[in-house]
Amino acid sequence: MDVQGTVAAGFEPVRDAFVRNFERLGEQGAAVAVFQDGRKVVDLWAGTRDVDGAGVPDSATERVPGAGAGSDPAVGAGADLGAGPGFPGAANEWAPGAGAAPWAVDTAQIVRSATKGVTAAVPLLLHQRGQIDLDAPVGTYWPEFKAAGKERVLVRHLLSHRAGVPVLDRPLTPAEALDGESGARAMAAQRPVWEPGTDHGYHAHTYSWLIAELVRRVTGRGVGRWIAEEIARPLGLDFWVGLPAEEAHRVGRIGRLGEPTAVGGELRLRPKRSVSEAYRDSGSLTRRAFGVIDPRPDENDPAYRAAVLPGSGGISTARALARCYAAMIGPVDGHRLFAPATLTLARTEESAGPDRVLVVSTRFGLGFMLHGPAAPLLGPGSFGHPGRGGSLGFADPESGVAFGYVTNGMRKGVTADPRAQALVRAVRSVPSVASAL
Repeated sequence: MDVQGTVAAGFEPVRDAFVRNFERLGEQGAAVAVFQDGRKVVDLWAGTRDVDGAGVPDSATERVPGAGAGSDPAVGAGADLGAGPGFPGAANEWAPGAGAAPWAVDTAQIVRSATKGVTAAVPLLLHQRGQIDLDAPVGTYWPEFKAAGKERVLVRHLLSHRAGVPVLDRPLTPAEALDGESGARAMAAQRPVWEPGTDHGYHAHTYSWLIAELVRRVTGRGVGRWIAEEIARPLGLDFWVGLPAEEAHRVGRIGRLGEPTAVGGELRLRPKRSVSEAYRDSGSLTRRAFGVIDPRPDENDPAYRAAVLPGSGGISTARALARCYAAMIGPVDGHRLFAPATLTLARTEESAGPDRVLVVSTRFGLGFMLHGPAAPLLGPGSFGHPGRGGSLGFADPESGVAFGYVTNGMRKGVTADPRAQALVRAVRSVPSVASAL
C-alpha cells in the first residue's frame, strides 16, 4: 500500500492502523489527519480518489428498502440500509477500475453529517459575539417559525435535536431540497412530533434547513458563505458548504463498499433488532426522518455538491476537519475559534438517552455529538460529529487532540465505523495522548 504524507514521532500507530484499513477492511481511498496542541502530527492519504473508478453514482446503492431518501442514519457500524428496488446489493459494491486516479494531497470528499459539527460552530460563534441568545425562541429571529405549535422552540433546541421537527409531513423533492428556500418554508409550516424541549431525536436532514435559515435571519448571509468567510478562509481550510465550481476537480466520487469479513480481531458489527425494525417500518420516525427528500438525490451530482446543505452536504479534506476542530480547542497559527466559555457550551450535555429517531441512546451537546457507546470518540470530554459511511471529525480538549477522517467508500453505518474506530484506537494508544485521558 502506497501511503503518502507524514507522521510525527510517536504517532506511528496511526499509520499502521491506516494501512490495515486498506489491507483488512476494504478501504478504497481515504485520508486521516491529527493535530495535537495546534500542531499537525498526522497527515496521511492513500488509495484512489474515486471509489468506483468509473463514475457509478452512490445514489443507486443505499436506499432504505421501499423508501426514498436515507441520508445519514447514524445508528452504528452495521445499520442495514439495504438497496432500493431494482438495485440488488451485490451488484452495487464497487472496486476501483484500472488506471483510477490516485488520492492526492488536496483530494476532498463529501463528509455527510460530519458537516454538522463545523456548522454547529456558526451559531456558537454568533452567541460568543453577542448576536444570538441560545435561550431565545427561534421565532425571535425567524417569525414564521412560530407557526404550528413551535413558538416555544429555543435556539438551543435546534442544536441539541430537541426541536421535535426531524420529519416533514410532505417530503421535499431533490430540487426543492437544494433550492435554498423550500426547506425553510417547510420547516416553518411543520408541526412538531413531540413537545419541543421534552425529548430528543436526531434531525438528520432538517438540521440543514433549520440552521441555515436561522443563520440567514441573524446575519443576512447564507451559512455556506458565513463558514467560508469566518471559519474556512481565516484558518486556510479546504472545507465548503456549497462547492465552488473551480474546486470541483478536487472532489472524489463516493460509493458503497461491500462489508468485510472479520479479520484479525476486527468485527463486523450488526445493528440491534429494534434499530432494524425501525428502518423497516415505513411509519416510524426513523424512516420518516431519513425520508424527507424523496427520491434520494445523487450526492455525486455537481448540483448537489454546489447546494448549501449544512447538515449533510459539506465537502472537506481530512486535514481541514482536524484543523477546524484544533482551532475550536486552542490556537492554530494564531487563530482560535472558541473562547473557553464557548468550548464549555459545545461539549456540555444537552440531550442523552434513547433517541426517538435513531432508537439507540445518543448524547448531544450544542450541535455536537458527545463521546458515548453510540458515537465513540477519544475520551469522556470529546465532542464532534460522524457522517454516514465513515467520515469523522472531533476534538478532545484534555489531550489537545483534533481528528479528521474522510473516505470515498461508504459503509452501512456511521457512528462506529470500524475504519474510523481503528484510527481512533491508534491515536488513543499514543503515550502523549493516553497519559492525558
